[in-house]
Amino acid sequence: MTKYVFVTGGVVSSLGKGIAAASLAAILESRGLHVTIIKMDPYINVDPGTMSPFQHGEVFVTEDGAETDLDLGHYERFISPKMHKANNFTTGQIYQNVLRKERRGEYLGKTVQVIPHITNEIQEFIVRGAHAAGDPDVALVEIGGTVGDIESLPFLEAVRQFSLRLGIGNFCFIHLTLVPYIASAGQSKTKPTQHSVGELRKIGISPNVILCRADRKIPEDEKAKISLFTNVPMDGVISVWDADTIYKVPKMLHEQGLDDIVCKILDLNPKPADLSAWDDVVHKLENPVDVVNVAMIGKYDLKDSYKSLNEALIHAGIHTGHKVKTTFIEAEELEEHGTDCLKEMDAILVPGGFGKRGTEGKIMAAQYARENDVPYLGICLGMQLAVVEFARHVCGLGGANSTEFNVNTPHPVIALINEWQDISGKKEIRTAKSDLGGTMRLGKQIVPVKPGTMAYEIYGPEVAERHRHRYEVNNSYCDQFEKAGMVISARTVGENLPEIMELPENDFYIGVQFHPEFTSSPRFGHKLFNKFIESAARYRERRQEVLNEAV
Repeated sequence: MTKYVFVTGGVVSSLGKGIAAASLAAILESRGLHVTIIKMDPYINVDPGTMSPFQHGEVFVTEDGAETDLDLGHYERFISPKMHKANNFTTGQIYQNVLRKERRGEYLGKTVQVIPHITNEIQEFIVRGAHAAGDPDVALVEIGGTVGDIESLPFLEAVRQFSLRLGIGNFCFIHLTLVPYIASAGQSKTKPTQHSVGELRKIGISPNVILCRADRKIPEDEKAKISLFTNVPMDGVISVWDADTIYKVPKMLHEQGLDDIVCKILDLNPKPADLSAWDDVVHKLENPVDVVNVAMIGKYDLKDSYKSLNEALIHAGIHTGHKVKTTFIEAEELEEHGTDCLKEMDAILVPGGFGKRGTEGKIMAAQYARENDVPYLGICLGMQLAVVEFARHVCGLGGANSTEFNVNTPHPVIALINEWQDISGKKEIRTAKSDLGGTMRLGKQIVPVKPGTMAYEIYGPEVAERHRHRYEVNNSYCDQFEKAGMVISARTVGENLPEIMELPENDFYIGVQFHPEFTSSPRFGHKLFNKFIESAARYRERRQEVLNEAV
């Protein structure tokens, strides 16, 4: 029987429930337990796929093609099991399911209400998530939002009811809350935590553990006060202070006995924790042999918009012995001020994205990298715009573009698949506006890789990565690209669509249609990002030699 740990949050959002849940899961996994993590999001959107990166951050994509909350990326980076559609659900999905049942008459004419129909559906989704993960020993369930929010109330009521079904020894409640430090008073204040736990107890949930988020360690006398006013044992009040890397959090929690407390509550007696792999990650992170500077040419300045990508670069630094300094550069800044700001960079990365804004700046970055042999990695849109740049400036296809940005472009080198077709051997372009719905390519695909290419050197005979895009490289132009020197080193099976494109004349110039950042992890890294950072280090050395000769 799967046992459950419910993680709630209080006072303010963005305290790090996802990191806390993932860190605890990592410790439990190191103790030999089979774990999974489920995220419940209180927004009414069916999924975050249509939400703005400025508001929500990145959309994480699972192997089975689900567009999910970015916390699922943290889950995969901290534990071994892969996340799937069943690991994330929203209020929108719950209501959608209930309404479908009501339309089919499954409620036999009863009045459909939040209690019991919505709360029962939530419980069914929780069980479904655990079952889809193979009925693990422990399922951690993170409840999005903050205690006191109207949106979260059905989820909290559902897990309260669910805990009664489970019975003592089969569930544990962990509450993450803010303990602010007031500099003018020189004190940490526990009152917000007291009120937050009070709100939770009014709902009928009494936490077994309180995780106290702060910018510093919580003094023992403050922990004692929290224990007294929240009815939580002293050893169940855990201090979670700011760390310079999230990969220190598992050991931070373990050293305060969190996993022992949870195992005791759940009546589990697994082997001792072995966090040596995480110690190794932190050691390498803190002891780099050199530094490389990577320019990320993006358009979403919210920190979480490129969360998996930033982490993947950190992972590559861990596994190549480098401290990776990522400089975010607004693509529109390049359009306005030119590419001089790239001269001090050791590598250029152009990530994915949607919409026309900033695309010409990204094209300028791709051109600068190609012409100056600066290591270049283009991901999704970053590959497509590298193709546009190559078409314009190498193949002589003036005005080349993607139909996403200019439906009337004379050379639609990037387009929706149904915007080109082959009629009697003559390739013709169809530029009619197509519907966006139902055209997204999502999830994991396995694709053969061409021998003798850099992609083959990195991946071997096949690549298995996740996708999230609509537009593709137009096959009608691929012969021209290859004659001009661009190698298509991987194509999809069936439709023969370009997946990886590279310039062999450059030290490292690769575009990929997929999102490799989704499969990178701190313990195992990612071969593509490792190669990218190694190339950045070589470029840095060459640039330094030139500077030394000039002196």
